[in-house]
Amino acid sequence: MLDRIDLHIEVPGVPYKELRSKDGGAGSAEMRERVAAARALQQQRGFYNANIPSRLVRKLSALDDAGERTLEMAVRKMGLSARAHDRILKVARTIADLDRAETVLAKHLAEAVQYRSLDRNYWT
Repeated sequence: MLDRIDLHIEVPGVPYKELRSKDGGAGSAEMRERVAAARALQQQRGFYNANIPSRLVRKLSALDDAGERTLEMAVRKMGLSARAHDRILKVARTIADLDRAETVLAKHLAEAVQYRSLDRNYWT
């Protein structure tokens, strides 16, 4: 069942000092701009990342050597299914789009893998 959910993350409470910090982080307007730019990139490719057909997901989410190693290690260690593999690629492609990166880098893939933590941590 979890295989069909792209993001599984645990969100801890924010410590008081961070709530009161003067550094507010990225604002809503900045985040909205990043998301709009990422969606525009996806439209140019012809698909929003969630709708990339299985036959094209590997092409549109091509990995460098470090990314290939990261994904292989995650698939082996976490025992991920083919569906989870493709969903990780789509999420990594989205992270790369938000980063305005043309290619999916190992850091994008590692972040996407982290969002699958419930696959094995809590449900096996």
